[in-house]
Amino acid sequence: MTLTQSEDLMTPDVAQRPLDVVVLAAGAGTRMRSALPKMLHEVCGRPMVAWAVKAARDVGARDIVVVTGHGADQVEAALAGPEVRFARQGEQLGTGHAFLLGAAKLRGDADVLVLYGDSPMLSVETLNALRDVHLSEHNALTVLSSRLDDATGYGRIVRGESGDVERIVEQKAATPEELRLTEFNSGVYLMDARAPELAAQIGNDNAAQEYYLTDLLALYHQQGARVAAYCIPDPSEVMGANDRVQLAELARLMQRRINERHMRAGVTLRDPATAYIEDTVTIAPDVILEPGVVLRGQTDIGTGAVIGAYSSLTDTQLAARVQIRPHSVLEGARVGEGSDVGPFARLRAGAVLDTGVHIGNFVEVKNSHLAAGVKAGHLAYLGDASIGAESNIGAGTITANFDGVNKHRTQIGAGVFIGSNATLIAPVTLGDAAFVAGGSTVSADVPEGAMAVGRGTQRNIGGWSLRYWKRMERQVAQKLPWLSAWLSRQD
Repeated sequence: MTLTQSEDLMTPDVAQRPLDVVVLAAGAGTRMRSALPKMLHEVCGRPMVAWAVKAARDVGARDIVVVTGHGADQVEAALAGPEVRFARQGEQLGTGHAFLLGAAKLRGDADVLVLYGDSPMLSVETLNALRDVHLSEHNALTVLSSRLDDATGYGRIVRGESGDVERIVEQKAATPEELRLTEFNSGVYLMDARAPELAAQIGNDNAAQEYYLTDLLALYHQQGARVAAYCIPDPSEVMGANDRVQLAELARLMQRRINERHMRAGVTLRDPATAYIEDTVTIAPDVILEPGVVLRGQTDIGTGAVIGAYSSLTDTQLAARVQIRPHSVLEGARVGEGSDVGPFARLRAGAVLDTGVHIGNFVEVKNSHLAAGVKAGHLAYLGDASIGAESNIGAGTITANFDGVNKHRTQIGAGVFIGSNATLIAPVTLGDAAFVAGGSTVSADVPEGAMAVGRGTQRNIGGWSLRYWKRMERQVAQKLPWLSAWLSRQD
């Protein structure tokens, strides 16, 4: 096995030390002005707090404990899973108190990483680098820091002559010289296994009578332990969101990161600034996304697919070389290789298209299976239907699947031709190679190879228009200039 440079410096015991993570997510977030708990506001498809849990998982955490408070039931329900445990902070008594509650759920023999539920931008690469520095330098506590030309509002990192961290000074307690420091504290800490025991010694002798996690630095110093900082070049990685403006900025930064990742992996984005792609989406190389495309949820796009402008796909799977034309909406659909959909089409949950299916403009498909080569060119509704290979669905066709209480299925065989403006009243079965005459209402099964004509016999009533317009002439003649000329020709 090849070791990284930092691993080369570690003893075997240190290199194999487990890692636990405590995520602080108890804040109320009153500035969000929302009934939804702050931690559940989404950034590119995940609640903010879920990003922190994902980062913990990606960095190889053994145990993950999320400290909840405001909206605890909702937050815990959103994160429920075997790898996550919870600790509740009933009374908001500061970060030190929150950490102590979370640490009580840990086994106590691991390094402990502290993350925040409202800081979704931290990358696994940064966290791995933080851990490498922490282990290779044999630090007891490593602070994640960054720099801002104007760090107003942040605690400043005060380093000693050796470069180690002497203390973190808060804005309101800083001297004029300290206020000029540009390195700030992100609040993310990586600590050795002594952290829970030392946190129990944190006091609340301050104006707010709260327990501050930054007080751990002094407690480590009292033990003669090394406290250092790992300064990252991009301060946006440790940005949090306290209101909707900051939330939107985080979403913009995250979307740029996601879009760049896909482009570097071989995806073409015609206009990256307008493409919205959630983090859960997977896209193969050589896919083209036109401007304004929205991709959500568990969407998976196969190689060579083209997604037309302003189309929206949610929880949808596209095979290779599928073409989605502009302004189409797909939700919970599966589209087979070489098929094309749209423009202005809608595929709803349960829509399954096999290879080479054509769905044209203003066609809606719901809970239906369309076999290879089926064509529905325009203005159709296909709900709760099974349609055999190479069948043709005429314009204006609908499957009348609902009787007011229950949904019923329509079974259409292979090679069936359905004329325009046909209504198929389910439950009904059309055999292979059957025909349905245009304008028919079909309420009984059609045998294989038969033609169904379900419409009244046409009757032409001679002279009807002349009598009608004679009666209406005085009322509409001025609105219909052609009418007088036509009537004069009938005399």
